[in-house]
Amino acid sequence: MENRRRGYECAPWELRWRGLAVSELHRTESTFALSNGHIGMRGTLEEGEPRGLPGTYLNGFYESHGLPYAEAGYGYPEAGQTVVNVTDGKIIRLLVQDEPLDMRYGEAGHHERVLDFRAGTLRRTTDWTSPTGRTVRVRTERLVSFTQRAVAAIRYEVEPLDGDLQLVVQSDLLANEPIETQTGDPRVAAALEAPLVAEYGVAEELRAVLVHHTARSGLRMAAAMDHEIVAPDGLRTGITAEDDLARLTVAVDVPLGERLCITKFLGYGWSAQRSAPALRAQVDAALAGAQQTGWHGLLAEQRAFLDQFWASADVEIDGDPELQQAVRFALFHVLQAGVRGESRAIPGKGLTGPGYDGHAFWDTEAFVLPPLTYTVPPAARDALRWRHSTLDKARDRARQLGLRGAAFPWRSINGAECSAYWPAGTAAFHVNAAIADAVVRYVNATRDTEFEARYGTEILLETARLWCSLGHHDKHGGFRIDGVTGPDEYSAVVDNNVYTNLMARRNLREAANACERHQDVAEAYGVDDTEIAGWREAADKMAVPYDALLRVHPQAESFTRHAEWDFANTPPHHYPLLLNYPYFDLYRRQVVKQADLVLALHVCGDSFTPEEKARDFAYYEARTVRDSSLSAGTQAVVAAEVGHLDLAYDYLAEAALTDLHDLHSNVRNGLHMASLAGAWIATVAGFGGMRDHGGKLTFAPRIPSELDRIAFRMCFRDTSFEVEVRPGEARYTLLSGPPLELAHHGSRFTLGAEPVTLPVPPPPALPRPAQPPGRAPARRRAMEVRRRVRTA
Repeated sequence: MENRRRGYECAPWELRWRGLAVSELHRTESTFALSNGHIGMRGTLEEGEPRGLPGTYLNGFYESHGLPYAEAGYGYPEAGQTVVNVTDGKIIRLLVQDEPLDMRYGEAGHHERVLDFRAGTLRRTTDWTSPTGRTVRVRTERLVSFTQRAVAAIRYEVEPLDGDLQLVVQSDLLANEPIETQTGDPRVAAALEAPLVAEYGVAEELRAVLVHHTARSGLRMAAAMDHEIVAPDGLRTGITAEDDLARLTVAVDVPLGERLCITKFLGYGWSAQRSAPALRAQVDAALAGAQQTGWHGLLAEQRAFLDQFWASADVEIDGDPELQQAVRFALFHVLQAGVRGESRAIPGKGLTGPGYDGHAFWDTEAFVLPPLTYTVPPAARDALRWRHSTLDKARDRARQLGLRGAAFPWRSINGAECSAYWPAGTAAFHVNAAIADAVVRYVNATRDTEFEARYGTEILLETARLWCSLGHHDKHGGFRIDGVTGPDEYSAVVDNNVYTNLMARRNLREAANACERHQDVAEAYGVDDTEIAGWREAADKMAVPYDALLRVHPQAESFTRHAEWDFANTPPHHYPLLLNYPYFDLYRRQVVKQADLVLALHVCGDSFTPEEKARDFAYYEARTVRDSSLSAGTQAVVAAEVGHLDLAYDYLAEAALTDLHDLHSNVRNGLHMASLAGAWIATVAGFGGMRDHGGKLTFAPRIPSELDRIAFRMCFRDTSFEVEVRPGEARYTLLSGPPLELAHHGSRFTLGAEPVTLPVPPPPALPRPAQPPGRAPARRRAMEVRRRVRTA
């Protein structure tokens, strides 16, 4: 049985889907995923079937496999890493008079699911009539706890609607859940086929524990469940444990007017070192804490945590209700991806799906950490501590490549490089600069000198060493960084990529400053005055190519001399280009996958004049095809800065709705964390004009004609404040903490107890730039959106 697809309903604080569309489950399982950065659970139905792609993940838990090469080469990574679907504790099956509740059979008179951004839970209500005509109402609610890191919980309630019923419930822990793998690599497929090896299982009363380890990576995990049951008299229970399955069976006769209510508590843990008994003890303790708190206590803790988050992080958008929902959806999932990672990576898909094999990229530091830094700084600190914990692997990788310092991986789970494609992997050294920049941003935003001394300075000095060994001084006195790949993956192994060079320049200067502030750290790692002077000299002489004829910055040296791509004769179905054209042809033409030079205009904006920004932006708009979800948010920021406010609005909508509208047709594999973070960046750095260069926070707000008002909250150092932007004026309000020095459109002011209202100057009058044919963002009309929402 499949109801007519109705899609997501628009509401400011929730994501709701009424009816069941089996063909859309692969999408909703990603969007309805719950996580806390340690545990991730896709939004599969409790019955386990029907399903799109089931998944339960533990951050950092993976299996190893070989990497494929047609020909071996020096320095190629040998082992890949793939996230593992671990023991599934979400499964709760219901039998009504011996008939299993299966949404494909019988009839669902009512079915809806709601992801609540303020409660932090996924709720479900289903009225189901079995094929023989017996009707029940099932209400469920699940959470992955923000406050008790190892805990998830589900409340499952069944109510007869047409008479007395016999109900049987089966609550499972299921390991090695059969999954149809999407990979074309037989090595990965083999690694994911029954990846968990059973070690230990026990079941007693209402509790069960299963312990497994992976065959190749040698990681060990434990999953445990316990239950509290409220039911009419006559309840029967039985529990069993096998290698890959633990099951609690509950049977009871429920009269009309009464209910069966089961609360299922789950505990998860993993380790590369701890024994099976130690892991069992860990999850037993997690369950004890959860049950001591109780279901209602967990709900209260979850709500209080999110109340505090939204008080310092909320974004309000008046005039476009769908965009309002999408931006809060984005913030909620960015929070879920990293808030309790605690020295683990933030994967490109978070813990919402197996896309990218569960790897973390530079996306984390370049896109996801900015919103966390200004809303939940401890989460950004933890993510950077993970990078620091992998420094030895990064040093080893640099030595393997004949370089000094640290070469952080392009993609990884445990810190070792596992990208088998070297032009966009090994050569993409800009990942090091993004990590260094995130360190500097975090320290400037928090004044966390303990972090800088213990972790940050070491990262900065080792990345600075990399640039000095990677680049060289040429005979003309400049410092060049040749043979690298910048953010745009349609250009590879280029000389003097502007973004990379500008970010390296900042890295070198900030490393020098940090080592002078923390001389004991510098001495411990053998940094002396001569080396620091060398960093500064390289930074001062950094090559930044400029095409004087076109009066624009080439993305990299000679880029503007390449042949133009024939956009007019490129069919729409040939995008993304990388799936339809050879890379060598992309590499030698002026076609851009994602913001590269334009990203430099944003994050290194203090290196360009306003006139240069406007010319550069227009030039690259005509050549950027956005075959990457990373691009729209950045293009929104720079479009807003140079005065194309309506174009920025279009790009903000694209970034925010990438997953809700499945714009890249791959949401089944998980959400795009960088694009979701890009929605916040586009709002705050775009329409809010927020910049943080050198630890000085400045704003240049403007909003598009389609919107009535934008307001956002953020933290800087010990101060929480709100910026509210309306046509013609902006209002700054201190929410808590000491006064703060800010700037508004170039004029500095002190934000104290009294709000400050300042005029917003009109934007420059520039013609809207052209995009490649068929690649312009969808024009967004707020009035049409409001009309559609009202009539939905």
